[in-house]
Amino acid sequence: MTDKSKVQNACVIVLGDIGRSPRMQYHVKSLSENDFSVDFIGYVQSPPLEEIRASPNVRIHELNPFPELELPNILKYIFKTIWQALGLLITLISIRKPKFILCQNPPAIPAIIVAYLYCLFARSKLIIDWHNYTYSILELEAPDSLIVRVAKKVESFFGARAADGFCVTKAMKDDLYTRWNVRATVLYDRPPQQFQSISIQDKHNLFLRLGESVSAFRTAQDAAGEDIVECTAFTTKHRNGEIKLRDSRPGLLVSSTSWTPDEDFSILLSALDQYEREALAMPAHYPNLVCIITGKGPLKEKYRKIVDSKSWKMVKLEMPWLENEDYPKLLASSDLGVCLHYSSSGLDLPMKVVDMFGCGLPVCAIHFDCINELVKHGENGFVFQHHQELSEQIGRWFYDFPSNIALANMKQDIQKHLKKFQTLRWTENWRNVALPVFKK
Repeated sequence: MTDKSKVQNACVIVLGDIGRSPRMQYHVKSLSENDFSVDFIGYVQSPPLEEIRASPNVRIHELNPFPELELPNILKYIFKTIWQALGLLITLISIRKPKFILCQNPPAIPAIIVAYLYCLFARSKLIIDWHNYTYSILELEAPDSLIVRVAKKVESFFGARAADGFCVTKAMKDDLYTRWNVRATVLYDRPPQQFQSISIQDKHNLFLRLGESVSAFRTAQDAAGEDIVECTAFTTKHRNGEIKLRDSRPGLLVSSTSWTPDEDFSILLSALDQYEREALAMPAHYPNLVCIITGKGPLKEKYRKIVDSKSWKMVKLEMPWLENEDYPKLLASSDLGVCLHYSSSGLDLPMKVVDMFGCGLPVCAIHFDCINELVKHGENGFVFQHHQELSEQIGRWFYDFPSNIALANMKQDIQKHLKKFQTLRWTENWRNVALPVFKK
């Protein structure tokens, strides 16, 4: 049991959906397991991790979302900022005085401003976790606008005045210091324990369960032979209880996204168009391909309509929403991952790749400046610049699938590097890197 006399108060702020903020949830979980009582402030549009909901050391404070109003964009942004600032301030005043506030950035406005002012009066420490830059994300939609300039000023002014900080790459650490004289500790994302390789039994059970709602996991016809009692598109279960991968199974390609402008899924669709043409030309060498894209967000319906207009015969693309416990299992059951996250700053890394590596899944990732801090081309995955390169990588991986002897050595080498990556998990890395900063 935790000695209550040693427990210290901490506050973690996410001015977004905490259920879709995995890194901040992992912070909260780790703090709660290391003698901190945590007030976790944010929006609760998706359920947080069960370990957080069940922890006696965590209190979740739900912020009220800004009401939908028919206003010009600039007015809506101003009123929303005031609404968020007041809601956050009222919540902070109501909680126990924390030793520190850990605030996610982005968004900087108004979270960092309110957190800094509160810490000034409460004599608490402000620690910023830099995932990216707010101004660089705003720049995607409104380059050279007033709001971009304001965001840059806010990040530079308050960032330099925070007591401490974390960031997600060495490139960002260097940039923060040279750009704004901000010192930050690099805390790489690492996979938590649930992102790991799984048994063929677990894969079969997952395919059966997902097959109830997603047709791509169901087999079009029962596998031949009275010996088989259960069958999916990828696996068969025999009367003696043995489960086997089907020799004639499709390739399983997976990606996840929040369907925002910083991920261009037309690149993947163009690559799949090319795969379709090659597979139809050489059906003896290329398997059918099932592509699963998980997640939800503003551009999902746009891409769903594009996919629905395709008349693919060798490719099937589905966009299911998965339960929290099924997502890691899907990654561990797939053959290849795709990441289209293009960093707005060129300085952050996609957590989805960390999760895929944690499950032993090699990844094709789009190139940007610091992606080589995570994806090593030819070692644990592949890096591509455009849809032709992605198509070539997918085609090479699935050529004569699943038993291409010529690729066996390369795939074994990649698995060796992924196994090494899997040895360092979030908990151990956090204790080594982050806990000393919080304990100061």
